[in-house]
Amino acid sequence: MKIKKGAVIGITVIILIVIGVAFYAVYERNKDRGEFAQRIISQGGGSMWDRPDSIEELKTSIATYEKRINRYVEDAAKTGTYWKLLAARLQERGLHGEALDALQHAIYYSPEDPLVQYYTGISGGIMAKSVHDFPGKDDGGRKKYFALAEDSFLRAIDLDSRYLRPRYSLGVLYVFDLNRPQDAIPHLERCLEISRNDVDTMFVLARAHFMLKNYQAALDLYDRIITLTTDAQKRTDAQNNRQMVLGQMHG
Repeated sequence: MKIKKGAVIGITVIILIVIGVAFYAVYERNKDRGEFAQRIISQGGGSMWDRPDSIEELKTSIATYEKRINRYVEDAAKTGTYWKLLAARLQERGLHGEALDALQHAIYYSPEDPLVQYYTGISGGIMAKSVHDFPGKDDGGRKKYFALAEDSFLRAIDLDSRYLRPRYSLGVLYVFDLNRPQDAIPHLERCLEISRNDVDTMFVLARAHFMLKNYQAALDLYDRIITLTTDAQKRTDAQNNRQMVLGQMHG
């Protein structure tokens, strides 16, 4: 069946309008990359209102735009990786406020990357502990940073339930910063299910049980540490903590 020239023109215009609207939406979501959409439309093919005269020209035009879209997707993926690497370098230098800015960009490009979420939790927790409650001032965002850290660790766990670093870090956050040992225990126990001989996790879990006056559970964990560890300092710490627990039990 022969397609009329007018119908081809109409189809072409509709397709190009849809492409133009899609790229305009990208512009609205991300001002930094908005110019890119404009360039895609204008590069090589004239204006978006140029009208192919045949089916073959129409197919060629569509293929051209598909290549440019694929290139844009590849560029976006690379950009997300670069933001993540930048955040990691900033964290290595202790620049956690700057790292959070980079991580916000990284999350935009890679919202389902558990490592990006974990990095965000680490920097959020450190920034929270660096905010001081001066007299006559509010907490300077301390609660918001702690909330950011908690949410980020939980999101990382949600994305990868076997990812141990955010579980352990969440346990530390609950025990030592938020005074919520009861919330730490399930995450720390899950860590030990996956990595049975993780002594550092045992220390935090024992502390959580001690805070909740689960003294026997804390003693059992310190005994395990003393048996397992080859680190003399950790063995000494476990022995001292064990004595402290016994003092509470019989004091």
